[in-house]
Amino acid sequence: METMIFIIFFALVFIATFILWKYIHLKHDVYEYTEKLDIAINKMLKNEELKTSSYKQDDLWGKIYNRLVRLSHLYTHKNLEISEEKNKLKELVSDISHQTKTPIANIKLYLEMMTDEKDFDRNQEYLKKMNGQVDKLDFLLQSMVKMSRLETGTIKIQKQKTPLANTLAMAISNVIIKAEKKNITIDVQYDERLELNHDKKWTAEAIFNILDNAVKYTNDGGNIHIVVCKQELFTKISIEDTGKGIIPERQATIFTRFYREPEVHDNDGIGIGLYLAREIIMLQNGYIEVHSKIGKGSTFMIYLPNRD
Repeated sequence: METMIFIIFFALVFIATFILWKYIHLKHDVYEYTEKLDIAINKMLKNEELKTSSYKQDDLWGKIYNRLVRLSHLYTHKNLEISEEKNKLKELVSDISHQTKTPIANIKLYLEMMTDEKDFDRNQEYLKKMNGQVDKLDFLLQSMVKMSRLETGTIKIQKQKTPLANTLAMAISNVIIKAEKKNITIDVQYDERLELNHDKKWTAEAIFNILDNAVKYTNDGGNIHIVVCKQELFTKISIEDTGKGIIPERQATIFTRFYREPEVHDNDGIGIGLYLAREIIMLQNGYIEVHSKIGKGSTFMIYLPNRD
């Protein structure tokens, strides 16, 4: 009997000791886990990216830390994107300020001159110049509205089977006056019977943006050649100019929002024309390529799918 009581007592002591040891061990693990979690979260709050560690992936902390690392990478990436967006916004505000200062100052100047000017013909000349400055401001604001609509998803692509010739005519008509002023020849080679399922309005906008750049950076007396070719999967619209060309290192960045080449920074524009063109074509499951050589011009190729 005493032996049985001793065995039971010993078993109870062993169980109690085991439970106490387990409690202490668990408490230590909880403290250690909490401390590691606190260190990791503090690093993330300080914008310090967590590094991949050699923790065992099959225990709780290893699994949690692995997810925290992924979250940290995502958090860091998002912060970089926000920082880049802020920098781009600053550049945009600076560009808008620079672009609007001159037209507004000129409009004020012409108004002052008209107040003191009694000659009718001279006043008509001032009005004409003021109208040109208003057009510049209107172009700037319209470009910003288009970009805003594109990025907020309010642009709705509405495809219809339409002759591509009509779309080209719409795009060319908006740039022909600028081309004539610089004595630039625009010739088009296409099949009038070619029909394509596309959004006429926005595709014309994309083509116009590329043509507008071609006219802007092509010297007086230059040429712009447009060729439309239906391929097996895509219809290709090639726009070739005799402009200044683009160096290879910049050809990957010219479609970036707000991008402008340093040497043309003082020219009209805010650097979203090609960005809008690419996004509009991509919304129709197409894409744009560019081939260019310095001093020999550029060729922009728009590819639109023959079928949805």
